Amino acid sequence: MKKIFLVGAGSGGTALLKTLQHMESLKVIGVSDRNVNAPGMKEARKYGIPTGTDYTRMISDDVEVIIETTGDESVFHHLRQIKPKHAVVIPGSIARIIMSLIEEKENLIQQLRHHHHELDIILNSTHDGMMAVNKKGIITLFNRAAERIMGLKAEDVLGEPAQDWIPNSRLNIVLQTGQSELHQEQWLNNERRIITNRVPVISEDGEVIGAVAVFRDITDVTTLAEEVLDLKETRSLLEAIINSSEDAISVVDQNGIGLMINPAYTRLTGLKAEDVIGKPADVDISEGESMHMQVLKTKKPVRGVPMKVGKYRKDVVVNVAPIMVDGELKGSVGIIHDISEIKKLTKELDWARRIIRTLEAKYTFEDIIGESEPVRTAIEQAKNAAYTSATVLLRGESGTGKELFAHAIHNASERKFNQFVRVNCAALSEQLLESELFGYEEGAFTGAKQGGKKGLFEEANGGTIFLDEIGEMSLSTQAKLLRVLQEKEIVRVGGTKTIPVDVRIIAATNVNLEEAILQKKFREDLYYRLNVLPIIIPPLRYRDDDIRLLTEHFIAKYNMEYGRHISSVADEVIERLKSYHWPGNVRELENVISRAIIQMRFTEERLELRHLPPLQFDFDDRPEADRPLSLADHALPSNGNILPLDEVVGNFEKKYLQQVLSQCNGNKTKAAQKLKISVRNLYYKLQKHGLH
Repeated sequence: MKKIFLVGAGSGGTALLKTLQHMESLKVIGVSDRNVNAPGMKEARKYGIPTGTDYTRMISDDVEVIIETTGDESVFHHLRQIKPKHAVVIPGSIARIIMSLIEEKENLIQQLRHHHHELDIILNSTHDGMMAVNKKGIITLFNRAAERIMGLKAEDVLGEPAQDWIPNSRLNIVLQTGQSELHQEQWLNNERRIITNRVPVISEDGEVIGAVAVFRDITDVTTLAEEVLDLKETRSLLEAIINSSEDAISVVDQNGIGLMINPAYTRLTGLKAEDVIGKPADVDISEGESMHMQVLKTKKPVRGVPMKVGKYRKDVVVNVAPIMVDGELKGSVGIIHDISEIKKLTKELDWARRIIRTLEAKYTFEDIIGESEPVRTAIEQAKNAAYTSATVLLRGESGTGKELFAHAIHNASERKFNQFVRVNCAALSEQLLESELFGYEEGAFTGAKQGGKKGLFEEANGGTIFLDEIGEMSLSTQAKLLRVLQEKEIVRVGGTKTIPVDVRIIAATNVNLEEAILQKKFREDLYYRLNVLPIIIPPLRYRDDDIRLLTEHFIAKYNMEYGRHISSVADEVIERLKSYHWPGNVRELENVISRAIIQMRFTEERLELRHLPPLQFDFDDRPEADRPLSLADHALPSNGNILPLDEVVGNFEKKYLQQVLSQCNGNKTKAAQKLKISVRNLYYKLQKHGLH
């Protein structure tokens, strides 16, 4: 529990005090104000918190956080001088922002808890039995349907090894192999017969962290199937079962034509029976491919496929299985689960996390992917640099990850609890960069704010400032930066007063600074001040051994972002990536992997060579078939025969269409846009030339 001391008991301090009192992880151990009758002083006494007018006597060594809400800058600086060494002094404005974010986080957590409660209700109301184990084989989930089917009580089995209670569950096998076992028949000890799907639970890092079994008691269904011969009675029975289910269900015949839906399906999609029955299987899909049609083609079930359905474009996950009768395919049945609310809450939580993460450097050395010797050397140098306060110069080509190293150095240093400020020197004009870095006084220029403005060096006081693309900085701004490095002080634009700053500078550039010095574009004295701890970030072409690790990292990232399930990469893909020279470095590799994943079907789980987009190459290295066509390719034949003009134009048009389609990876819509013709016109021309 963090111990907090509050200085200032006015309206702002009172509001903070009330907020802090409701947080279990924080404890206010004292409140100080010059006015003994300030509202916050009265509020503190009501809670039994010690109060006083002299904070210097009240601040003890066990105080961990001091919050100053008086607004008096001298009080803030005094507090920083007298605070215990381990304590942190926070201005009230920052504290209120943090409290607001914490309150918002707590609200989101409450919403998630409520949603988890709803999920528990859903799990216990479903007809299917569900059981889950962690990676040690300990039972963590056992719903009511599982109790009914297995004749066991959840209170008896939860927290117990699955093998002790259900020896033939095979979840231990799934944990060992990481492979799913779908549509498996199994006999239980109580003579019940079930159909079960067992799937591993895999973390973002690809580790098997548990397994889940979903099963249904088919003992009675099997008996009925053997006894009931009348197809109408069987159909009526199945309709009754489907209509009573709370899960949205749709059934199609072997041709993919809708046969049946249940009321839960209408509630979810907004589509009625007349909108679906007798129509193609994809009539309800707003975004994605029909899993019914895929199952009818492969005769294999699919599970957990994300898509959008219905009038309201609801986010859902679908499970579809084939209907086999005496070994013959009769259709398929799909179960649709609504995940729109889960996605909404997840987005809100991610939004809150992004806000909180903007208050600090985001990356650590754990986020730097690579095991090759050049990368390990750079990381070791950066870790050594983090333990000092010396200026660091990160050098490397664009896209090599210089900013990741800057974040990591800050987070590994003693300044990690203070501000991290990033400035792109190439993105701002000379005047704007100068005023942003050093701040300005009131009236310094037209449009200057009343009262002036702090610069980024002042904002980063006690922390780190990252000057990216420093090689693009003008000579006049370089001179002012040199003053900061030499004198540890700045002068605002339009001002004369020097302001001391305690800032650790990390600079980065992809410019050859030595050559820039010779060309009089970079100050030699600034170069020697910056080049105290130079770290070379190697380009990707020198890191062949890291390409597989980086590729797998980006696949995991875009699996989450795009809702995919890609689990492996073909060796030919890695070899192709290793053979490329990567002028755009890691940033270009990430772009290539992102584009490749977009080209893949939702159901594909392996990245193949055919998914990779064309990599950049020199014009002279292109295969002849890939070079742009010219009329010279269709000169008169050597025998002097003259062909009809329509035939010559037609031959040229056919080859040109083939080339454009190849460049667009077969995407006809994109090809039509580049050709500036309609898609219908393109299809007509393709049919005309036999290019279907």
